[in-house]
Amino acid sequence: QAEAPPPGHRPRRRRRRVRRGVDLLQNVRVQAIVGPQTSTQAKFLAELGNKSTVPIISFSADCPSRSGLTPYFIRTAWNDSSQAEAIASLVQKYNWREVVPVYEDDDDTNIKFIPDLVDALKQVDTRVSYRCKIHPSATEDDMKTAISNLKQNWTSVFVVRMSHALAQKFFQLAKDEGMMAQGFVWITAYGLTDIFDVVGSPALDVMQGVLGVKPHVQDTVELQNFRQRWRKKYRLENPGTSLSEPTVSGLYAYDTIWALALAAEKAGFVNSDFRPSLTKNVSTDFDRIDTSKAAEKLRGALLKVLFFGISGKFHIKDMQLVSSNYTIINVVGQERREVGFWTPGSGISGSPKMKSDLNTIVWPGYNETAPTAPRGWLFPTNKNLTIGMPVKPGFEEFVRFENGKATGFCVDVFEAVVKELSYDVPRHYEQFGDGEGSSNGTYDELVYEVYLKRYDAVVGDITILANRSSYVDFTLPYTESGVRMLVPVQDRRQKTAWTFLRPLTADLWLGTGAFFIFTGFVVWSIEHRINQDFRGSPASQIGSVFYFSFSTLVFAHREQILNNLSRIAIVVWLFVVLIVQQSYTASLSSILTVEQLQPTVTNLEEVVRNGGNVGYLNDSFLPGLLKRLKIDESKMIAFDSPVEYDEALSSGKVAVIVDEIPYLKVFLSKYCQKYTMVGPTYKFDGFGYAFPRGSPLTPDISRGILKFASDDRMVKMQKDLYGETSCPDKDDSQTSSSLTLHSFKGLFIISGASSVLALILHAAITIYNNRHEFNSDNSQSPWRRWPAILSKLFHGDDSPSNTPDKDEAAAENVGSAVETPLSIRIPSHIVEHLSDTDTGSPPEGEGTPGRELSVQDTEPLSFAYMHSEREQNRAASLSRSGSSIRRRQISME
Repeated sequence: QAEAPPPGHRPRRRRRRVRRGVDLLQNVRVQAIVGPQTSTQAKFLAELGNKSTVPIISFSADCPSRSGLTPYFIRTAWNDSSQAEAIASLVQKYNWREVVPVYEDDDDTNIKFIPDLVDALKQVDTRVSYRCKIHPSATEDDMKTAISNLKQNWTSVFVVRMSHALAQKFFQLAKDEGMMAQGFVWITAYGLTDIFDVVGSPALDVMQGVLGVKPHVQDTVELQNFRQRWRKKYRLENPGTSLSEPTVSGLYAYDTIWALALAAEKAGFVNSDFRPSLTKNVSTDFDRIDTSKAAEKLRGALLKVLFFGISGKFHIKDMQLVSSNYTIINVVGQERREVGFWTPGSGISGSPKMKSDLNTIVWPGYNETAPTAPRGWLFPTNKNLTIGMPVKPGFEEFVRFENGKATGFCVDVFEAVVKELSYDVPRHYEQFGDGEGSSNGTYDELVYEVYLKRYDAVVGDITILANRSSYVDFTLPYTESGVRMLVPVQDRRQKTAWTFLRPLTADLWLGTGAFFIFTGFVVWSIEHRINQDFRGSPASQIGSVFYFSFSTLVFAHREQILNNLSRIAIVVWLFVVLIVQQSYTASLSSILTVEQLQPTVTNLEEVVRNGGNVGYLNDSFLPGLLKRLKIDESKMIAFDSPVEYDEALSSGKVAVIVDEIPYLKVFLSKYCQKYTMVGPTYKFDGFGYAFPRGSPLTPDISRGILKFASDDRMVKMQKDLYGETSCPDKDDSQTSSSLTLHSFKGLFIISGASSVLALILHAAITIYNNRHEFNSDNSQSPWRRWPAILSKLFHGDDSPSNTPDKDEAAAENVGSAVETPLSIRIPSHIVEHLSDTDTGSPPEGEGTPGRELSVQDTEPLSFAYMHSEREQNRAASLSRSGSSIRRRQISME
């Protein structure tokens, strides 16, 4: 296996194998063939087995076809598909994103294992972008060339499968080239992993830190006994051998023979019964092969064999041994340490029976445990990143060359992130231009240069777009994302003769006026009976109500408030008036003094309707966006700089400018007073850095951007870019709006409730204190009597401000028995007696004894008498003295 046959020799060897197999079937008449060790051998023998119905059993060969096994080819070895899954799980465990398979370029490996490995890695989102093939007859120079190519690749994770002799030479050269050092990962598939058992110390010396995958064999008592017997016999027959114990392939071979013996025993001894071929006039030995019924019976018995051998459970399903578990070993010194296991159900684990972490792994280049596992990639040897930069003459704040040095916001952020990486990234910048300030192409073409591998990265104001991400990988964005409109602003303040009405809406004006009138009515209702300021003719009382109500607006009311209930109502109302007044003053001041700038256009639909032009940044993706927004191409005008933006908007050449938010913010930092951003934000992903697909730098730079974005340095850079002060959007929400009734609803509810409650309490107290009025005359219906009583009580005059002159006049009127509709005829002597008693005035002059008169000295008036007199005559009004007595009787408020 170590050396390939010379050219032209391999077909002759294949023909000899066919003749040997035919000889076994025709002359020896075997009922089973055991032993093809390569897929090439298995392919020829499988055809013979299928022809003769004789089972071909292999304990080491790969499946001869990816499409499936032939009915008479039985594999009693490890399953390459499950081995590929085990390796993929190991790769996923350490989050390695790319793997390079290194394998011997022969049919054995190409047919099944490599395709299975690629499929398994794809399932765990790991790429295989490069494959390294080593020809079986490769010279040392050929191997060095292959290893040099590997060193120029970013990937440092390799999966190796080749013959023992070829692998030993390869790893020796890899060690000489420094590829067995820190940062590299080598994984060997089974077929090569047992090189440590076969070759021994020479292989261990050059493969330090290598991880190997091999089928798991449980260490049982039967296995230990077998090893002892094997060592005695093998070393006796092979003195000086380095092989210390049987390989897993040897264990599979032992169990295969044992299973075949069990199957023969179960099938029973039968004579060879090859029947002649039905094909006549055949010209080759292959066509003359007979079929065997006994061999077919043996095959059926073998497929049903089930037992536990020294390699584990032996059970054939789908013409191959059921997938087994795998052991992961680590070469450390002269030891092969078991560091983990893989099972179909649990994946990678430190134990075959339970989920746990892997044991300690010593990686290449370390003598003890490394602080962390290798990250899976290394910066290529002597590699210097060539970074492309766009030419941006208009917005040089983002990227520019000064004296041959790259600078600008985009470059500064990239440099700050790269300096924080744990490894050095050699790099130099190249402008994507002609050297005279002009670009060599569009931004899309610049990004495509990375795909063509002319640049290793692109740093600049590159917007992350779906079509660009088909060719490169972008980092996370480092700027604000989105596209908006830039429009001129104008002051829309209109000062007219009616500007003073604008602070309040119509409903607030009407509501406030209604509450003025309502509050005045409540106060008048409470004060009417006892306060002369609220009495008089109807027109005078109405005027008093309105005057009092509206004079509270400026707190200029002069009427004295006598009742506590009305005082409570008016205090609450004055608080409401104060709040409304102050709010009105503030709003009116804002309307008259604050500049109210509003955009001339608020959306693109308005521009389309008016037939206006739309400007955009030259050499950008915006024409495609504007077309999707149904903007006619003839209405689009490209500009290159903020100065051109200002000239076009000022002159009316365009109605709006549509651009990305970072550019608009830079523009507004210079022209904040004249323009603003308006309209919806069309979502895009912002600026990002472009790298080749699968570049390991992409995730590291993205993580660095996330960390840097929360740093104060990023805030400082943004202030340097956009200016210290922000320019707010001047949209409709910034104008002074009128105050609404809803804003003061709570205050009006409180005031209204206070007034209504005061009015109800006043009515209740008045009725309670005059309750005898309602019970005096039961001859009339209450519906007719109570309104009259209520009217009397409401219009009654209980004011304490009547002067003596008025009292005397009233007494004279009573004495002369002048009758009025509501007057009561009272005899003059009673009036005189009441007057003297009420006034209680002493006689004029000192020393003159006064008259001591009291109500008790006269015959008191009964309510029945007064009521009868009132019903008969409706006599003259009560005198001041009589009124005073009644006032003392009923005035309990």
